[in-house]
Amino acid sequence: MSMFLDQVTVNVKAGNGGDGMVAFRREKYVPDGGPAGGDGGTGGNIIFVVDEGLRTLMDFRYNRHFKAKNGENGMSKGMHGRGAKDLFVKVPPGTIVKNAETGQLYADLVSHGQEAVIAKGGRGGRGNIRFATPRNPAPEIAENGEPGEEKEIELELKVLADVGLIGFPSVGKSTLLSVVSAARPKIGAYHFTTIVPNLGMVETEDGRSFVLADMPGLIEGASQGVGLGIEFLRHIERTRVLLHVIDMSGIEGRVPIDDYDTINNELREYDLKLRERPQLVIANKMDMPDSQKNLAEFKEKIEESGEKIEIFEVSAISQKGLTAVLTRTADLLESTPEFPLYDEETNEEERVLYKHTPSTDHFNILREPDGTWVLTGQKLEKLYKMTNFAHDESVMRFARQIRGMGIDEALRKKGAKNGDIVRIDSFEFEFVE
Repeated sequence: MSMFLDQVTVNVKAGNGGDGMVAFRREKYVPDGGPAGGDGGTGGNIIFVVDEGLRTLMDFRYNRHFKAKNGENGMSKGMHGRGAKDLFVKVPPGTIVKNAETGQLYADLVSHGQEAVIAKGGRGGRGNIRFATPRNPAPEIAENGEPGEEKEIELELKVLADVGLIGFPSVGKSTLLSVVSAARPKIGAYHFTTIVPNLGMVETEDGRSFVLADMPGLIEGASQGVGLGIEFLRHIERTRVLLHVIDMSGIEGRVPIDDYDTINNELREYDLKLRERPQLVIANKMDMPDSQKNLAEFKEKIEESGEKIEIFEVSAISQKGLTAVLTRTADLLESTPEFPLYDEETNEEERVLYKHTPSTDHFNILREPDGTWVLTGQKLEKLYKMTNFAHDESVMRFARQIRGMGIDEALRKKGAKNGDIVRIDSFEFEFVE
């Protein structure tokens, strides 16, 4: 059974860690106060959590950036900065979270309340208390906080229609769908136009949302597998509310009540349970000349049959009467139970996982036309961002760390000479043999 994707790309940025502090005790009667700079707090994580009240990714259409708070900086007197609160983002059940660039799967969120840390907050930088040693009891070293993770992620939701639009070809289902949702179905003025179900996300005036599918026009005999019937009827099986669109203008030369009976017989033939779904009748094309007269006759016939149905007068073209239908549909959805989502045969879902392989080298060396050597690499850039260049000791420590990574050696091999300029991000220094 085909399912459809609701897809959106968002940017998440976890909080940076707070910076560590360089401070010393300055107290009366303590002649040589020791180091007293506290650590920075941890930045906030970004955590996705499943909320079964959500049906679509509609909310992400309007908000594509999520940023957690940074940790507090360390303070003097050995006080540590406070860690930031995590940012929780609600997603509907069935959401798959992937890296937008590499396709790497981060999380497959299925059950209510399930959580996944999508971007980790940076750890706080250590204050100078941490760097005191017997050899160096008063260090002027502190780290800056580690940057929080930032990612472009893609959310995918496999959607099943909650609501199905049924009715003959060319009664205006595609037009209706295009008016009430962001879907842009291909509309043709010939029978049997919609080849695959078009899905649209619909939002009611009071902010509830649901998935509406335009079911391809059923024709008599679809239940026996004539035409395109069977595949689509399976899609209808999943829907909880049916909107039955009837062309009240009779412009195609058909009688509205016959249309109504034919389609419902189809549903009955195919599967009795389909007739038990709540069904709203949408009397469409009410702006046409004969529509009022035809509607009166339709209502008479329905009364004779003793059926109780709700009829909504609508003109999809001029958008009259749509609000009432959508609100009533949302109400019905809330009171209609869900039908099982999976067939046994579709339980196995195809998933491709792309493994993300980080590069083994921690740095790359490029040479610019003006002779500057440029160093890049994740580990290196993180070290650079966590170094506080205001203090010479921190700078010396940074120099030792990059030497330990083998960068000096690599530069020498590439032909770097004494006095050459080396750049990391925006920081430049001279290469010294």
